[in-house]
Amino acid sequence: MNAAQRATKITLEEHEMPTAWYNVAADLPEPLAPPLHPATGQPLGPQDLAPLFPMEVIRQEVSTERYIEIPEEVRDVYRLYRATPLMRARRLEKALDTPAKIFYKYEGASPAGSHKLNTAVAQAYYNKIEGVKRLSTETGAGQWGSALAIACSFLGLECMVYMVKVSYYQKPYRKSLIEAFGGRVIPSPSPETAVGRAALARDPESTGSLGLAISEAVEDAVGREDTKYSLGSVLNHVLLHQTVIGLEAKKQLEKADAYPDVVIGCVGGGSNFGGIAFPFVKDRLAGQKVQFLAVEPSACPTLTKGVFAYDYGDTAKMAPVVQMYTLGHDFMPEGIHAGGLRYHGMSPLISALYHQGIISAVALPQKSVFAAALQFARSEGLVVAPESAHAVKAAIDEALKCKESGEAKTILFNLSGHGNFDMAAYDSYLSGKLEDLDYPSALVEKCLEDLPKVG
Repeated sequence: MNAAQRATKITLEEHEMPTAWYNVAADLPEPLAPPLHPATGQPLGPQDLAPLFPMEVIRQEVSTERYIEIPEEVRDVYRLYRATPLMRARRLEKALDTPAKIFYKYEGASPAGSHKLNTAVAQAYYNKIEGVKRLSTETGAGQWGSALAIACSFLGLECMVYMVKVSYYQKPYRKSLIEAFGGRVIPSPSPETAVGRAALARDPESTGSLGLAISEAVEDAVGREDTKYSLGSVLNHVLLHQTVIGLEAKKQLEKADAYPDVVIGCVGGGSNFGGIAFPFVKDRLAGQKVQFLAVEPSACPTLTKGVFAYDYGDTAKMAPVVQMYTLGHDFMPEGIHAGGLRYHGMSPLISALYHQGIISAVALPQKSVFAAALQFARSEGLVVAPESAHAVKAAIDEALKCKESGEAKTILFNLSGHGNFDMAAYDSYLSGKLEDLDYPSALVEKCLEDLPKVG
């Protein structure tokens, strides 16, 4: 047994970091359906996306190249925190009395405290070299807003963040972190955009949604010549940038002479799961035996209760129309603490893989998720973000299945961020105030009544 096989923490040297991102679109059994213009219903061209994104991001969005080089300027920022450690959860394995091996990729080591900085730096860089001065975006739980504020600070850009109102007040220190790096953050819906004012007129007490916050950020971007829009999940280029996670994990597992039987990640828009899973999906498509489990909250069951259809990416019907699993763009989720998992739609790439039966999905109630997070913390010493806790719960469930069957499976999951800014959520759980919320199928059917008519 070599040192890496005995290790709890498996690391890479800086020179071992990936120099290119992996693009799963190159290996899909069937190509993605084309995105459509929200006004005309026609396939989008580069000129349609230009008001929102710089040209290199647009190129990556539609690319079928298998590998896309990571610019040196981006890798220079990555060196501040990458390669992130791959951890063997030995103490958790012992507590569960399982023959399974549990590994997790710890992305909470980044300055933003989550995986989101991997794409924030790349997007800020591509905007900067095109002469953009300001970025607008939305954020759910605040991880993405924090990451983009940090990236803009590093690269000399202004940053405007529309934060879903329920999370804005649940997580005040995320607001402080965004402002510490020079970003401006306001609760959404806000009175600063036409979309926000209309939402407040309909419901002055609205707690907001990611779809609505996206609408505000898009309106902001298209209304100013110096501003582009930046998205933290869902679209192809975002998931592309996150594959640095899985590419590193593959190298680290090789050092430990291990390969996963199952790869797990939480899903809201898809960047967390895609980042860890896609490099292994490549192996699955080439014949390797490996399973994938996408974990979502039962209060926002996009994959497990949604439909595979064309839908708008935002509430105001301003964002591109894409084929994805969706709960309907009018979906207004409950104010669960896993704010990053409250989006109505799923990444088109992940949706396609799920539709084709290449990956599986499960929806979990939040009380059992927080119980698993505490079990993990008391074994491994890390308090995880509520989003990541969904992957923790699923990994524990898989390990307990191994205990029953005697199988010594290797389980890999993405721990996408720490929960240091989420202690109010843990306080709610520990004080018994947290409730399980299951989104009713009848409400899903109502939300789906306004899907765009395509074809």
